[in-house]
Amino acid sequence: MDEVEVYYADVLLPLHLPGTYTYRVPREMRDEVAVGVRVVVQFGQKRMYSALVRRLHTEAPKWRAKYILGVLDEQPLVTERQMLFWEWMASYYMCYPGDVMAVALPAGMKLASESAVSIHPDFDGDLSRLSNYELQVVNLLTDHPVMRVDDISRALGIQKIMPLMRTMMEREVVVMDEELRERFVPRKSTYVRLADDYATEEAQRRLFDELEAKKRTKQVELMMRFMTMSGFGKELVPKRELPQGSSLQTLIKNGVLLTEERVESRLAHVDDDSIVPASSIVLNEEQQAAYDTIAHEKYRETSLLYGVTSSGKTEVYIKLIDEQVRAGRQVLFLLPEIALTAQIINRLRRHFGDRVGVYHSRFSASQRVEVWRRTALKEGSGRYQVLLGARSALFLPFNDLGLVIVDEEHDASYKQQDPAPRYHGRDAAIYLARLWGARTVLGSATPSIESYHNALAGKYALATITQRYGGFRLPQVDVVDMKQAQRQGEVHGHFSDTLLNAIRDALAARQQVILFQNRRGFSLRLECDDCHHIPQCVHCDVSLVYHKATNSLRCHYCGYSIPVPSECPACHSTHIRMAGIGTERVEEDLQIMFPEARVARMDLDSTLQKNQYIELLNDFAERRIDILVGTQMVTKGLDFEHVSVVGIVNADNLINYPNFRSYERAYQQMTQVSGRAGRHGDAGRVIIQTYNPGHQLLQKVEDNDYEGLYHDQDNERRVFRYPPYYRLVEITLKHRDSEVLNAAADWLALQLRGAFGQRVMGPEYPLVSRIRALYLKIVTVRFERSEAIADAKRLMMQMADDLTKQEGWARVAVHFDVDPC
Repeated sequence: MDEVEVYYADVLLPLHLPGTYTYRVPREMRDEVAVGVRVVVQFGQKRMYSALVRRLHTEAPKWRAKYILGVLDEQPLVTERQMLFWEWMASYYMCYPGDVMAVALPAGMKLASESAVSIHPDFDGDLSRLSNYELQVVNLLTDHPVMRVDDISRALGIQKIMPLMRTMMEREVVVMDEELRERFVPRKSTYVRLADDYATEEAQRRLFDELEAKKRTKQVELMMRFMTMSGFGKELVPKRELPQGSSLQTLIKNGVLLTEERVESRLAHVDDDSIVPASSIVLNEEQQAAYDTIAHEKYRETSLLYGVTSSGKTEVYIKLIDEQVRAGRQVLFLLPEIALTAQIINRLRRHFGDRVGVYHSRFSASQRVEVWRRTALKEGSGRYQVLLGARSALFLPFNDLGLVIVDEEHDASYKQQDPAPRYHGRDAAIYLARLWGARTVLGSATPSIESYHNALAGKYALATITQRYGGFRLPQVDVVDMKQAQRQGEVHGHFSDTLLNAIRDALAARQQVILFQNRRGFSLRLECDDCHHIPQCVHCDVSLVYHKATNSLRCHYCGYSIPVPSECPACHSTHIRMAGIGTERVEEDLQIMFPEARVARMDLDSTLQKNQYIELLNDFAERRIDILVGTQMVTKGLDFEHVSVVGIVNADNLINYPNFRSYERAYQQMTQVSGRAGRHGDAGRVIIQTYNPGHQLLQKVEDNDYEGLYHDQDNERRVFRYPPYYRLVEITLKHRDSEVLNAAADWLALQLRGAFGQRVMGPEYPLVSRIRALYLKIVTVRFERSEAIADAKRLMMQMADDLTKQEGWARVAVHFDVDPC
């Protein structure tokens, strides 16, 4: 471009805003600003953000463009292919590119200005006119000239600090500015090395003689330790590993020892000596056939690997990964749950060492930035070639992606619920692979109906493994009729004698047990025997769940909590009983029935702390836990050698759920948790407790009849117009006033029917019609799978925008969920 031309940049902000915004590029920054770099811009009157440059041009906007204030990156942080992926996601899942950017970039790379407080330059210093809190603020700012509002709030112990700040600003005691803070700070450590003057053996001997002559005993001891750790001065020694004190400081001051700072990784290191080549893995006949189908399929980019539990799908994955790593390309390995990464990461690092990176939400912001940067490397020893993570790993900056693996592809955890984009990790992974010309492998023992339908239709290649690895048998499945067991006096608490005897036999044989109960907490509700009142959440239309550990009633939607009442709040009766059971109750009952057994619980409540789930799984793997009780977290691809019994405490809760996927999900969860038994020896045993033993779904679980389930569900969905034959778009409207919500929902449904006719269902209240004090209504639109609906999506988003412009409806929130789970 000509030097005299004015440059403009269209930038993307991580905000729920449509499109990009145009800023002017200062002349002195023209060589620094490039597509994909972060720049500092002012948005609004005061706030500053880090934005991504999407396009550079010379087209002046109709308004006066603000200047870019700074450039944060020397090289593009986001590639063109990543931006195309973001734009596809925004278009397909009906949100804004800024929504995608907010989810895609690690928190450490998103900068927003924060309010910084300092003493007003015109403050006269008169402290007599200040209140006690104002005096404390001035004292804080005397010691720390610039402080964030949040830091002042914490120091004073005042949660709502802004009224105080406003008063002090009006009186010109303090001034508040917006400052941009860099969140990512490299970890640095101080290392100690021997000065060059003491590099020779003769110089070192003179040094020790001099120290001994001056009777510097502690310095001599420290130098002896340093020389041992450093290989007689040849290597650096971390300062933190040396005795701290005056002796060390004196040696540094006298120039005997020198210090230097080095940037250290926050990520784990793998010893290369422990790596076993992937070529050492020998596939059996079925595994080899599956590998050949996937690796040599010429016409289909996506393959479905359908293998029974413990059939050795991971070995096939490792062979496929090895092929890409040897070619210098990258691999993305997606898992539905963070808890699964602990076992898989060890298996992958055993073969690929430090080329394996892990990325998920339990990592700190700084750790995620490090993984991001090492993924973006095109060469070098620090480059990650195999990236393992939950759905957010899709957004990493790959530079040569050759293979995408989506393990447990059926799992509902791949679906992002809130905030937007409400994407499905599996489907987004297929599109990402297509952008790179890479292969996609979907793996599962219980494939989703959609994926299996696509495989049978020829859209995906289908590879099957029907036998467990090593020739081990699938577990024996026994369905226990709880009604009959109760009539015969064979139920104790919530456990049948069949299940209790199986647990007892397993413990006697020094085997382990997994019990699955898909409800956390102690009791699902408290109920008054006299008036049948059940305590409800004040913010959500759900009953409160009793948690014994905190002796409280808690809402699992918004976190609202109250102490357990001593009497009924409605009729003041003291006849209050617990109804239903959760994992906490199951754990306590087992500890009473099997006092010699070590019982642990794995659910959301017990794994809140970082790495707590890893410790639980390690303890179970090392047999420090005999019985593991858990929610759906224990149903997924965990591999334990000594589990011989799996119990499903209440199968009816899984089946009787008002959703068109309920049978599919129930079958998947029961079959997956059953697959944890007998993986490394004699066939395990699975006990399913139910009050409806004749249910057709339980028969299919008992017979491991996935094909039967698929054909039944496929026929039903064709008749009733559900996926995979139809595509659903679910529109959720939210507002604090139910009357306002009803009027807005009726208006939107009317507009939609005018455009799409009988495709529109609703509006109707969902199963839980109020969450976090907001009422909800849902309108669903379904389209035939063969229809192109890009124009329809744009029209629906325009209608939602028109709705919020109507008088009185500006605060009605409208959310789109494409392909809801």
